[in-house]
Amino acid sequence: MTILHKANTRGHANHGWLDTNHTFSFAHYYDPTRVHFGALRVLNDDFVDGGMGFGTHPHDNMEIISIPLEGDLEHRDSMGNVTVIRQNDVQIMSAGTGIQHSEYNKNKDKKVNFLQIWVFPKLRDIKPRYDQKNFDPKNRENKLQLIVSPEKQSEGVWINQDAKFYLGSLKKGFHAEYGLSRNGNGVYAFVINGDVTIDGQSLNKRDGLGSWGVDKLSITADSDAELLLMDVPMDI
Repeated sequence: MTILHKANTRGHANHGWLDTNHTFSFAHYYDPTRVHFGALRVLNDDFVDGGMGFGTHPHDNMEIISIPLEGDLEHRDSMGNVTVIRQNDVQIMSAGTGIQHSEYNKNKDKKVNFLQIWVFPKLRDIKPRYDQKNFDPKNRENKLQLIVSPEKQSEGVWINQDAKFYLGSLKKGFHAEYGLSRNGNGVYAFVINGDVTIDGQSLNKRDGLGSWGVDKLSITADSDAELLLMDVPMDI
């Protein structure tokens, strides 16, 4: 089974300092058919003006992943972390029993674009936790690079859920099959840039395709492309 979300069907809001697109219902955008994909609750494509950002606000019982695509994002939280996340970094917070944090564009002279992703946790009310890693882009050239993993000792940042995320930088004509990580999971594919075909469905920049009830996906790059795969439980 599949569900297709074309880029131009996403919820959109422009707050002046923030231009954002919501794949799933978020804030003032609500579509009862697009509340979540299994454990994947939020997929926001945020553009933040120079020096602007999200003031301190709370979260609890959610896994929150940030993937910068362009620019630098400054993060501060109630655990004492003060960091900057940049392109090729991946940040994750297990909000658990509760945290507060803020996110600002580190630069005054250019926008920052990042993907803000929320995943329902496997265990609730855990101790809040922060992690951030840098990933060599060479390790995803014509392959899928693991960036988020439920295995604490893996190369990916650890997530409190049976989920795996991958990034791929695929050259035109590249073809591969992806096997799902566990029974009961589905995969949500998000095309960051370029054009790909997944199981016969053509996808373009910022399109999303969710697939479940399958064992594997067939992926072909129709142009040079950047692809994010999110392998998540469907039975939440």
